[in-house]
Amino acid sequence: MGTLLRKFGLKLFVYKNDHEPKHVHVMIGDDDFAKIEIRSLRVVYSYLNPKDLKKAKRLVQDNQDLLERQRDAFFDQQ
Repeated sequence: MGTLLRKFGLKLFVYKNDHEPKHVHVMIGDDDFAKIEIRSLRVVYSYLNPKDLKKAKRLVQDNQDLLERQRDAFFDQQ
């Protein structure tokens, strides 16, 4: 697992065997998580409350280029 960004109590990360389309996993706490596609901002699934999901989508949107670069760098190291 590679952590790409931590902000506002949210952890955005990828798994080493992740696949296309490019997406991030978002976690807050131990049980609340979501999967969001980086470019389309499509929520694949979410167990976050609506307020945290909105915050997570905004964080992904505001950091799309950074997340893609870090994601690509993580997979280049594998």
